[in-house]
Amino acid sequence: MTADHVDESVIPAPDVQDDPMEAPAAVEDIPADAGVEAAEDRPQGFPGGPSDPSVLTAYADRVACSVWTGEECPELKLSSYGRKAHSLGRPAPAIEGLIAGTGLSPLIACSVDTNDQGLLSAFVERWHRETSSFHLPVGELTITLDDISSLLHLPVIGDLHAFEPLHVDNAVQMLVDLLMVSPESARAETVQCRGPYVRLQWVRDIYQRRCQAGHWTVAGRAYLLHLLGCTLFANKSATNVHVVYLEALRDLSMTKRYAWGVAALVHMYDQLNDASMSHSRQLGGYITLLQCWIYEHFPLVAESTADQDYDEASPRACRWIATKKTVKSIRTPSYRERLDRLRIPDGYWIPYGKHREVQDFHVRSCYSGLLRWGPVAVYYRSERFVRQFGYTQTIPDPPVDSWVSYDDIHNRWMHYEDHIVPAGEVCVVPGACSSDYINWFFRISHPFMTPGHALDPLPHGHAPQPRVVPQEHRRHLRRSPDMQWVVFGVGNKVEDNLSVGGDVEDGVVVFEVDSKEVVIVGHTDGAEAVTDNKGLDIF
Repeated sequence: MTADHVDESVIPAPDVQDDPMEAPAAVEDIPADAGVEAAEDRPQGFPGGPSDPSVLTAYADRVACSVWTGEECPELKLSSYGRKAHSLGRPAPAIEGLIAGTGLSPLIACSVDTNDQGLLSAFVERWHRETSSFHLPVGELTITLDDISSLLHLPVIGDLHAFEPLHVDNAVQMLVDLLMVSPESARAETVQCRGPYVRLQWVRDIYQRRCQAGHWTVAGRAYLLHLLGCTLFANKSATNVHVVYLEALRDLSMTKRYAWGVAALVHMYDQLNDASMSHSRQLGGYITLLQCWIYEHFPLVAESTADQDYDEASPRACRWIATKKTVKSIRTPSYRERLDRLRIPDGYWIPYGKHREVQDFHVRSCYSGLLRWGPVAVYYRSERFVRQFGYTQTIPDPPVDSWVSYDDIHNRWMHYEDHIVPAGEVCVVPGACSSDYINWFFRISHPFMTPGHALDPLPHGHAPQPRVVPQEHRRHLRRSPDMQWVVFGVGNKVEDNLSVGGDVEDGVVVFEVDSKEVVIVGHTDGAEAVTDNKGLDIF
């Protein structure tokens, strides 16, 4: 992975309303964050929070600050669409090919019926808009384009849709043109929904009628609008969908040209930006995406159950089963405690090893810059979470406020190769970071949510327990002429099933990780090949 340079960082517009598509006029540019206080007015640190507030400039307004100061923060209300997504079932046989051709058919099976309120609330508390990431004791992680590609099987290559905010009169005309409803019916529906929206039940009825009449293209549009309203573009209402999304379905033969994976990421980030504010009490968006992402990366934190009949040919989100018994037994404070105890070896940094044959990694996941879907724009800062791509995390550049036009966002995306984060040092140990990263991170962030854990100066303040690196996280080293064998393990526990010969007890090389963890990686004769990262082969 190479890149000529990384463009100057910019920050997106201030948080918008729950549905920015309802704005009265189009916006040509994304202004710098008007809500950020001038540098001279910023507080000099927060108890339990960043001692250096230069990165998390809005920390005082986030729920993380409220939790630390002891304010009562009820669990977020979740807008669940799982059962609604399944209500239409598979598309009618006459439109199956049409739906598959849009690239959106994987979403049909990607809905968890039961949402874990405590778990999701605990993660939302750690989200920060300035960095577009979750802040944990081990550093920053986020939902990446690679996560979306693997979890949902949506394309991360293609155009970014440029639709503008929709007036209700235009919404009525769009319904008439694209769903073949009468102007009176369309007007009555938007009046009932109090804006350019339609009820999901109304869309289901339209779908059934168009199927009965044999109007298959219109039936396909109705099916997809319902699917998108229950998944990628789910909102807080839990009952309706914005009409503007029909614009991308106008010509179904062209729908596949859009980067739907980017649409999923933009909408999810936007919902997290809103839900992580101290005044927020609800989380909208595609909750299945967030919940399954947590299941993949934090199996020691989440109470999750994998489907034993799962087939890797399906999206990884189909792998997980959530039951009422599972998600109602643990509340947010317990999850906070689990996250506060998180250590680097506890996370699954790259959980899709077995899935690569089906859904390969694309270099666009390492893009850095603003992404948009219609009038909503968010920052995707891949330089802050390169460990999720198998590289050692170093201290990233600080966020920079700037002005960027929507056209510039699209142009940079289409020329993504100029905006890829340069490849760094490959991780020998999953989740590895530079020696100065953790101390820096503790200055600019709030690694813990509960005061008791703040006494630990570093995430490895507690003595680590020996553990074996999970199969999907192992890095295999190619043999070199001076390396007789290779083993990989953590602590005093060694796995020899990767050995190609030699005496495990004789002359091993021990590397120190964060002053506490040790990794046994190979024979002394091969030490230079290992430390210089020569011949690394990442699976």
